[in-house]
Amino acid sequence: MSTIIDVAKLAGVSITTVSNVLNGRADRMKKDTLSRVEHAMAELGFQPNRAARQLKTGQAELFGLLVPSLANPSYGMLAREIETAARDSYGYRVIVANTYRDPAQERAFLDDLWSHGARGAIVVSSLADERHFEEPIARGMVVVSYDSLARRDVLPILDYISVDNAVAAGLAMEHLIGLGHRTIAFVTASGWTFSRAEKRRGFLEAARKHGVEAVVVEGATASTYSDAEMAELGQALTGAVIAHPARPTAAVTINDMMAIGLIAGLREAGLSAPQDMSVIGFDALSLGAYIAPALTTIRTPLTAMAQTMVDRIVTRLDAPGTPLGEFRFAPELLIRGSTNAAPQDHGAARSRMPKQT
Repeated sequence: MSTIIDVAKLAGVSITTVSNVLNGRADRMKKDTLSRVEHAMAELGFQPNRAARQLKTGQAELFGLLVPSLANPSYGMLAREIETAARDSYGYRVIVANTYRDPAQERAFLDDLWSHGARGAIVVSSLADERHFEEPIARGMVVVSYDSLARRDVLPILDYISVDNAVAAGLAMEHLIGLGHRTIAFVTASGWTFSRAEKRRGFLEAARKHGVEAVVVEGATASTYSDAEMAELGQALTGAVIAHPARPTAAVTINDMMAIGLIAGLREAGLSAPQDMSVIGFDALSLGAYIAPALTTIRTPLTAMAQTMVDRIVTRLDAPGTPLGEFRFAPELLIRGSTNAAPQDHGAARSRMPKQT
């Protein structure tokens, strides 16, 4: 079995140089040097002894990703991007856990990661109370928060990476208002998170700015945890949307799965999108391009956000004194078939609906 010494000899470099390559510190290395090391490792079939390195440093080349639930496909997309960035940029592996936004489960998983030698974690939580992270961070764990904001009333202990959700909702509203919609619904799950609050804020601010009527429709899911049931909730809330006295002609939903459920609910009610109601989602799930009609949605720069989160973990592990930061990314509106001009015969279309019994 070849060793790091064999690689260094074949590449004509020092052992330190090979070590820098193995540990993702080749950014300042000459391209020719890096190429020689990589070719030597390939020729020798060299595989680094990760167990030995962990015994030496106390750290494993892996970190955790804590998501509310992989039943929500948006978190599956996120996990894929983070795993790719970690592997391709630094040779790290990622362990994923479902936490259901439960502080006890988040804390328990951080403890499990620590016991396995992992010293970093990305947390998708949006919980306002982050005190359960304090002890693991004081111990040496690096934690990055996705899709939430730094609180100005407390000393930050995390890095924060998020899309600007208020701007995203504003983009959706500008599009619908430009199409002539004057009464627009915001369809959401009940329960507070940073991202939902920011989307609602952006929605209401845009409505006030343009003088259109805003309708908020929200509801709870069957279980105490909602992210896995968003399509079902969107479908269930359709009746409340179309029966609202304000008679909205368009809806902005908090994610694509809820939008897909809402479109299905319209179809069941004898209506359709976008002829009777325009619908916009968030997340730009690949699934949204294949439903009928294809879903207009808000796309986030997920690849860049994932790379930033991975970079922050590795950077702060290598240099613990690195200042904490908050990184906000700009969203993009992706226009497809589920939005159209406001219907002129909206009332007539609803009059054709079967009466409720």
